[in-house]
Amino acid sequence: MDGVRVGKRLIGTQAPVTVGWENIGRVEGGPVKQFVFTWFQPTVLFALIAFWYYAPNSIAKASTAIGIGIGFRLFLLGLEWAFPRYESWNLTWKELATDLFYVGLGYTILRIIDGYIGDGVMIEAIQGAFHWEKFAWFTGLPLLLQAFLISFIFDFGQYWMHRGMHNWYPLWLPHSVHHYITQLNINKGAVGNPVELFLIGLGVGGFFDFLPRAFLLAGAIGMAVGSYQHINVRFNSPRWWRFLFHTTEHHSLHHSQDFEASRSNFTNTYIFIDRIFGTCVDGEAELLGMEGGRRMGIREQMTFPFTEGWKTLKERFGGTRATAVPAE
Repeated sequence: MDGVRVGKRLIGTQAPVTVGWENIGRVEGGPVKQFVFTWFQPTVLFALIAFWYYAPNSIAKASTAIGIGIGFRLFLLGLEWAFPRYESWNLTWKELATDLFYVGLGYTILRIIDGYIGDGVMIEAIQGAFHWEKFAWFTGLPLLLQAFLISFIFDFGQYWMHRGMHNWYPLWLPHSVHHYITQLNINKGAVGNPVELFLIGLGVGGFFDFLPRAFLLAGAIGMAVGSYQHINVRFNSPRWWRFLFHTTEHHSLHHSQDFEASRSNFTNTYIFIDRIFGTCVDGEAELLGMEGGRRMGIREQMTFPFTEGWKTLKERFGGTRATAVPAE
């Protein structure tokens, strides 16, 4: 494959990818369907922002956010079933069971662990050790600006954490498991080794003081944008949306079987961060995964970073040659 030159890189020399918005397929159908799949994403975003901005205190709480999040994902799951982007990404019972296992893991064990050693605990310890005070003046900023700052600070940190996972082997080992998924579905973002899922959730927003409602608004923005990263639905996203936000197209390239394509689009919400640092590639891919699209089972997903790390250590220090090539 010749590939397509994007900046100083050749994208698509190892696996088929599509580069450039002008080459990406569009939603087919009548004017009503075209309208719905063009404006669905912006409408949901602005509706959620309006809800959390004006909702009374009696319902503006975390439990409401969890309920809305679950309901929204169930709706998107139905949308995937009715309007699949690629037939090859259609859910099987095996894929669905795996996804639900990891969703349950995130809501239970990982949440408990985060309460003991997560970013909130770490930040509190750092502040106590160095006698750092929070930046209380942030609470005086406009509510929507606070919400944007929360989501932006988290996504900016996640960009560098995610990029580091692709460039430093010890971090790549747990993250590589997530790159063995062979299709995008609404819950695939939860699939990965628990070590990686813990690390990718760390943030520094706790160093700043924000109003509680600002966190709910930030969560709504993240859900209304980030939920589409792993979804088997095609949208005719407006040009401004594709420029500002991370889309399914962007993330499918990140999961491509092409190595150079997978080293792009590291953000979760704001793709303009990738644009600033030169790691954004506009396009899409259907063939996903590692090792030619080899699917991992749950047992291997749980142990892969440790077994591969042990093989690498033996190869480097034990004088033996590893039988498996470390994932790239």
